Amino acid sequence: MAEALPPRLRLLQMGTGYWVSQAIYVAAKWKLADHVKAGVRKAEDLAAKTGAQPRPLYRLMRALASVEIFAEEADGGFALTPLAELLVDELGSMRAPALMMGDEHYASWGQLEHSVRTGKPAFDHIYGKPVFQYLGEQPEQAKIFDAAMTGIHGPETPAMVDAYDFTGIQTLVDVGGGNGTLLSAVLRKYPAMKGILFDLPQVVERAAGVLRDQGVADRVRCEPGNFYETTASGGDAYMMRHILHDWTDDQCATILGHVRKAIPKTGRLLAIECVIQPGNAPGWGKFLDLNMLVIPGGQERTEAEFRTLFEKAGFRLEKIVPTRTEVSVLEARPV
Repeated sequence: MAEALPPRLRLLQMGTGYWVSQAIYVAAKWKLADHVKAGVRKAEDLAAKTGAQPRPLYRLMRALASVEIFAEEADGGFALTPLAELLVDELGSMRAPALMMGDEHYASWGQLEHSVRTGKPAFDHIYGKPVFQYLGEQPEQAKIFDAAMTGIHGPETPAMVDAYDFTGIQTLVDVGGGNGTLLSAVLRKYPAMKGILFDLPQVVERAAGVLRDQGVADRVRCEPGNFYETTASGGDAYMMRHILHDWTDDQCATILGHVRKAIPKTGRLLAIECVIQPGNAPGWGKFLDLNMLVIPGGQERTEAEFRTLFEKAGFRLEKIVPTRTEVSVLEARPV
């Protein structure tokens, strides 16, 4: 539909994209989808639930309905649509990503010029500290971040487990394993495998409940630590999902260097990342790359850039296994 617009209107639509993103953010923050699902449909009633003014809230809902998030009905009430259902507050929904994108990410992207001009994260410029330090000091925002990662990257998990053959791995170390959802999915498919979840102390603590709920806690050793300083020992394969893209090449060399010291000669390094394609082909990874510049200061990489990165850390890129999502599994072996 967008491509059918005249170039001027198409560019205008792109330039005002943040109008939509901020409307989604407010809807997510006020749990409007939850209220509508519970039967609260009129703007006046929604306003009473949220503390908003009825007429401005109606205008918000009407605008969202124009982009298929909610649907205005003949009686003036609003109903859920498939897009609105994704904002219902539940595990794996898109509510947490909407909150994260509409808050710190929105503020940071407002300073994109600073990042492009200086090469430094706008997040640090605004909040006075790196994003992961900030999350370590803000437990509520950290919970949103964890849930957002599940919402955004959740579909990658079954796609990755289906695409890559983990056969032969006895102990899998998930470096920077976050809330444990990825490691849990692999262990469920491979019941003889054991796992080690390695992440910051406060992150490992949050992951314990997920591992228990997924029924794999008895096969996982949770080990707190900072992968910039060390890594867990005892694995014959080391997995990193969306870790390398958070960091510069020099920082990645340090992180990978710790893995290189710990991994056996016959071990496997598995990096789950977007691989940037050459040319003008569209790809979510190309804008995700800008997000890495603005928020943590990292970058997405091409196949050639990954190959060089691994070589400098003592690994050889063996193969790239695509999945049905944007990510691929990059398998590297120690040399």
